[in-house]
Amino acid sequence: MQNTQRLLVLLLTIGYIGSSCQSPNSSQTSTEETNEIDSVPAQEFLAAPLISHIYTADPSAHVFNDTLYIYPSHDIESDIPADDLGSQFAMRDYHVFSMTEMGSEVTDHGVALSVDEVPWADRQMWAPDAAYRDGTYYLYFPAKDEAGIFRIGVATSTSPTGAFAPNPAPIEGSFSIDPAVFQDNDEAYYMYFGGIWGGQLQRWESEQYVAEDTYPADDQPAISPKVARLTDNMLEFAEEPKDVMILDESGKPLKAGDNERRFFEAAWVHKYQDTYYFSYSTGDTHYIAYATGDNPYGPFTYQGVVLNPVLGWTNHHSIVEFNGQWYLFYHDAELSNGQTHLRNIKVTELTHRADGSIETTTP
Repeated sequence: MQNTQRLLVLLLTIGYIGSSCQSPNSSQTSTEETNEIDSVPAQEFLAAPLISHIYTADPSAHVFNDTLYIYPSHDIESDIPADDLGSQFAMRDYHVFSMTEMGSEVTDHGVALSVDEVPWADRQMWAPDAAYRDGTYYLYFPAKDEAGIFRIGVATSTSPTGAFAPNPAPIEGSFSIDPAVFQDNDEAYYMYFGGIWGGQLQRWESEQYVAEDTYPADDQPAISPKVARLTDNMLEFAEEPKDVMILDESGKPLKAGDNERRFFEAAWVHKYQDTYYFSYSTGDTHYIAYATGDNPYGPFTYQGVVLNPVLGWTNHHSIVEFNGQWYLFYHDAELSNGQTHLRNIKVTELTHRADGSIETTTP
């Protein structure tokens, strides 16, 4: 662990435990105003929150022009009762953050895109991702339309910090949540997406939206995340979305009842020494798990756990190399004392062992 990370942990244990913290103000987008919240639980955390003036979650981290940019969702206060569909997650805009080096000051570049600017979107702007190609930056995001169906939109900018101008319609053929875009060495770009429960992936098993939740039996293959290669203009799917198969050690698809290993949401792909790593959240068992394969379409074979459960119900991450070191970005609910819909993003080092496996992090 680098000295800066050790310092963050020391500051956290001394200054956060048993003390009063500053809370985000859900009605403000300014970086200058905060509200008092209760002290955090009396426990030690591996890392301190990167951002404390607003609530943030689902951090998608990328390196553009030697600067690290983070594209998270922006949690806000909500009086909507919590349910298994995530109705309490009422996010309405995105901020972009940046760091010139790990441990340096985090800059908030303000609102990059708001739901009010997206013609087709009605509510719930959940976890986004970003990509760059040929002078243009792309922000990919899920939102519910007026019918309450999640679609995936795209917005563009000449700057990695926005503002982003949204396309007037969602990506044709898109559905569900958690878009994550992977750029391969051959300059092909792939979007991975999907989430069950509130992510509605279970409503698309017949390839058409059905407004009811149907899940496979526990002994049947689990619902698969999706992947589609993007067109050269990065605005559309170049093909019909395909299932991403996650296999067990015997080469069989993980079962729906295998809650500690099967896919729930939060897909992410990174490549290390010619191996493709597909990582994801197991949802109700709260792990970030990973599987490996030899091409971007998979299949991917389950290997283990990247991140153990955090404080709060959800677990969502990204993995990126920056200045020669790999990092794991994630979130928990430390600043809100465990309120699941009010989260904060964090980062810690990630280690690939000599055999290619990933060391498990306990947050």
